[in-house]
Amino acid sequence: MKIFHFIIFIFTLVLPGIIHAQGKNVSTESWITSPGILGTIVLITIVLVVAIIIFLTHINSYLDAIKKRQEVKTRTAFDDELVALEESHIDTILEKRKAALHYKLKGNELSGDNEVFDKKGLIQKITNDPNNAYFDEKKKTSLSLETPEPLKKIVIYYIGAAICWLVLGTLIGQYLGMKFIWPEMDNQSWLSFGRLRPVHTNMVFWGWSSLAMIGLGYFVIARTSNTIIHSYKWAWRAWILINSSVILGSIFLMAGINNGSGEYREYIWPVMLLFAIALVITFFNFYKTVAHRKISEIYISNWFILASLVWTIVLAIIGYLPFYQNGLGETVIQGYYMHQGVGMWFMTFTLGLVYYYLPSALNKPIYSYSLGVLAFWTQMLFYTMIGTHHFVFSPLPWWLQTTAIVFSAGMFIPVVAGTTNFLMTMKGSWSHISKSYVLPFFLVGTLFYFVGSTQGSFQAFRFTNYVWHFTDFNVAHSHMTMYGIIAFFLWAAIYAILPKLTGKEPPQVLVGAHFWMAFIGLFAYMVSLMVGGTYKGLSWIEGNAFIESVILMKPYWVWRAIGGSLMFTSHLIFAYNFYYIVKNRKQVLVSEATKPVEEITV
Repeated sequence: MKIFHFIIFIFTLVLPGIIHAQGKNVSTESWITSPGILGTIVLITIVLVVAIIIFLTHINSYLDAIKKRQEVKTRTAFDDELVALEESHIDTILEKRKAALHYKLKGNELSGDNEVFDKKGLIQKITNDPNNAYFDEKKKTSLSLETPEPLKKIVIYYIGAAICWLVLGTLIGQYLGMKFIWPEMDNQSWLSFGRLRPVHTNMVFWGWSSLAMIGLGYFVIARTSNTIIHSYKWAWRAWILINSSVILGSIFLMAGINNGSGEYREYIWPVMLLFAIALVITFFNFYKTVAHRKISEIYISNWFILASLVWTIVLAIIGYLPFYQNGLGETVIQGYYMHQGVGMWFMTFTLGLVYYYLPSALNKPIYSYSLGVLAFWTQMLFYTMIGTHHFVFSPLPWWLQTTAIVFSAGMFIPVVAGTTNFLMTMKGSWSHISKSYVLPFFLVGTLFYFVGSTQGSFQAFRFTNYVWHFTDFNVAHSHMTMYGIIAFFLWAAIYAILPKLTGKEPPQVLVGAHFWMAFIGLFAYMVSLMVGGTYKGLSWIEGNAFIESVILMKPYWVWRAIGGSLMFTSHLIFAYNFYYIVKNRKQVLVSEATKPVEEITV
């Protein structure tokens, strides 16, 4: 009943804006005061404020380190001075120090009716919240988990292949971004924008994100089930199939051979079939591992991971079967496929990873299991019906467009539930921000989960659709979600688990360089395209020639290229960090209690 009241409360907040957006006559007067645009500005401001806080925290930590080094130098100088003193002077100093160490309080210095005064300077900090819990970060040690060596290899190889596709895929993306400024860079057909753009998107989708998610998922499934993976052989077969799919798909796309339909399904069906088979194998492997678990409960991470695999297998079938994709039917399927691919595969799977790796990194339980369940089921409910909001003002039925807008607003519920759960789990552990970059990666991922998803709901409203649709703003939004949420969460999980599996930690300065270059690059990328995309949409609405909108975008495309360059450089640093972690990794022996049981691997 409480959940029902909560849902009604959320819809009461957002419904007036939705109803306001239903009118078919759209006016752009006072466009900047539109709820969707104002909300987007507020969300971007939140991102900037959090970035400043993280930056100042690390600067403060750096200054503290300098101060401590100065104190060490001061003590060293005192020791040197002490050596030069005469014996009588040394005795005097030691007697004074001994008296100070034996000083005892009488017990009434800070109590009774007397005026409070700390004449000895004993109090360092005062708090009125004794229940406030602070979690001190674990010291850097050679961490090792009792993890079977075959599982370690699976995790490392999946992540390693994913990083290769990340570097290659974003190199292509960087090249495409520069072609906006210098379109005459080449005249080869296989290097044209129309062929390379789907190579870039599919490579980072099915190569980088998917392989990294599955590799991290294998560890979560085994760890939360307190058992070993059902079949390591099937895991390797899926690895081969996914990589083969990306390789063949990229070659075909560059040769001009494609599916000829919608975004993110440009691979021809025989190529995508390899990926679909890999998903079926992965689901079967995960399911059998959970079925053989040594504990009665199924952890919330496994709910998200298994559900994402089921949905994506169904999605691949719906997206590629041709029987019902004629005319507007294909448009409906495209919206469904595109949004389900992002929301039910990447988002759902990655959230499942966060529910394990975030509390594991902080050495504390997730804040609320109930919020996790609420987020899971509302994600399953609302996300399945929002694809049509990409085709507002299209020939599709008006009621179908309205349904998509309403369900897009409903996405506030799982987003707020998940964000609250993650932030409350981090509560009391903010000291990690200054000591390690694992928590900042998680924090930025959580921040963009709220900001990107909420901004997507704002963008679904009819007025904001009217201004932003078909402009560069959509490119900014997609990077805000797929990069700001998925990539940052994956990086956080990788940095959290790999050092524990290998016994080697990367240099914090390089992890910091990766974080800041990726974050600043993304911020420059998305803000420039958001501003430029807004002006482009308004230019179209005013009836200006199309070429004018192209000309006005040039300075924003320059900033897009600058941001993309920072992002790509951060990926090179990340690749080196991965190499540093896994090179000459320490062989950690598995205890007898956790050695694989042959009967389970059959």
